[in-house]
Amino acid sequence: MINDTFIINICPDGRAAVFLSFHSGNMKRWYDKLEPLTKRFEVLLYIGLLCWMALFDVLEKGVYSWTYYGSALLVLFLVHLPVLVFSWNRERWKQLLSGRRYLQYWLACFGVYLGLLFVICSTFLEVNTRFQQLIPISALFIFLLELLLTVIAWYRKRALQWQWIKRLSLERSVLISIILIAVLFSIMAVSSMGNPEYDRPGGLLLGFEFNFWKVLTHFGVFLSFLVQFLFMYLCGYFFFYINNRVLVPRVLKQKGVVMYILAGLATVGITYPIIAQLLSLLPVNGRLGKVFSDNPFLLENAFGAILIILLSLPVVLALQWSKQNSRIMSLEKEKAEAELDLLKQQLNPHFFFNTLNNLYALSLAQSTQTPESILQLSELMRYVIYKAKEPAVSVQEEVKYLEDYMQLQQIRLKRKPDVQFTKEIAGDTPLVAPLLLIVLVENAFKHGVEPAEGTALLHLSLYADATRLYFTCVNSFEQEGEVAAGIGLANLERRLALLYPGKHQLKTGIESHTFKAELELDLT
Repeated sequence: MINDTFIINICPDGRAAVFLSFHSGNMKRWYDKLEPLTKRFEVLLYIGLLCWMALFDVLEKGVYSWTYYGSALLVLFLVHLPVLVFSWNRERWKQLLSGRRYLQYWLACFGVYLGLLFVICSTFLEVNTRFQQLIPISALFIFLLELLLTVIAWYRKRALQWQWIKRLSLERSVLISIILIAVLFSIMAVSSMGNPEYDRPGGLLLGFEFNFWKVLTHFGVFLSFLVQFLFMYLCGYFFFYINNRVLVPRVLKQKGVVMYILAGLATVGITYPIIAQLLSLLPVNGRLGKVFSDNPFLLENAFGAILIILLSLPVVLALQWSKQNSRIMSLEKEKAEAELDLLKQQLNPHFFFNTLNNLYALSLAQSTQTPESILQLSELMRYVIYKAKEPAVSVQEEVKYLEDYMQLQQIRLKRKPDVQFTKEIAGDTPLVAPLLLIVLVENAFKHGVEPAEGTALLHLSLYADATRLYFTCVNSFEQEGEVAAGIGLANLERRLALLYPGKHQLKTGIESHTFKAELELDLT
């Protein structure tokens, strides 16, 4: 058995190469275990919120006991059980229910139920009891968390359409944050002026005060604070910018960890005395009580710069990895689409040649069914040409295509085969990739029904609902010698690997002179 491996190789020049290798079977088992949690990530958020509420209740009451904490957590879980159930079934209900019905369920859970819970517990529970405040506050926070998750989901959909969001890089986001923080602190500084609680002889403290009238009447002072605060934070941004643009992509990535550390120390050593001197000369430094020392050579200034580089390093690395991973995924997608187009081009002539052979046989026999067969072939080819270009079609369209194909095939056969087609298709069945099922039916006619000496059989069964599609094809089969794999089944297996990776099963086997093919698709 191959175990999971994690190897770190330190090269002579200091570069670190990391290799993470998982056996495919182990990866799939771990993924299968984690997949239900990733699909229901919001449930974990609600559970985490309830745990925090129980923790705050313990801290507020001062009863540091697991029993006290567990009882609070149990009550919160029981009271908010409808919310947990709704979150657990959210994705499934989105698929099964109409938009209006889903909205009714959402309002009933997060509007009516939480609202009644808030009012009833606040009004009818005895004042100052343990849960008289805990339950209403938890209901309020759960409602706010649901609103936040709704806004995030809405934002993620709209963000794909808003071009300015796509162009909003990390550096611009940090700059916008710096400007907002500088504006906020400037308003607080002006609002705190003249207030004895904050404006003391030792220096001005930034109180949580927002007096916009004072800001308007002292607008020049506000602008002075704003410019100086912006300069202070831009000095810190300088080290982040150097780390993001130079140290990580050009030093760490190309020259290794050791050179990155040395380059970072060199950058701080060259720049920190100059920046510290400039910050100490700012008028706002004296107004705030000497935040920055007059001595620019103190090591604490260097530690501040190093701290900015270290704190920004994980973020920069994550973004660098994300960009690289996006490029890789884009290339893989383009490769898969090109390969899929090639497979479709191989599949369509395969079907076309088989059908032309059928018409040729009918024309030789001068059958009166030839015109009707040509018309049916026209309909089938129209489906192949136009529908095959679409990424997905309805299951009903695929079924109609199969039925027309089987009727066309049976016209030229001397012995009528035993053809049965049972199907059960739910109304909420998702769309599927076109021209998947036809490969199995073609294979059944070519290798089972047509060469049969006696009465051949072809039994098809199709079941489809909102989560899965299950199709079986059983046909009579006389094996003579070694059976060579056809282009149809090989293309089908490759198309399934591209279209439904990890979400399909194709099984074929021979038993008692019958060939059985089973195809199952996970449509979630």
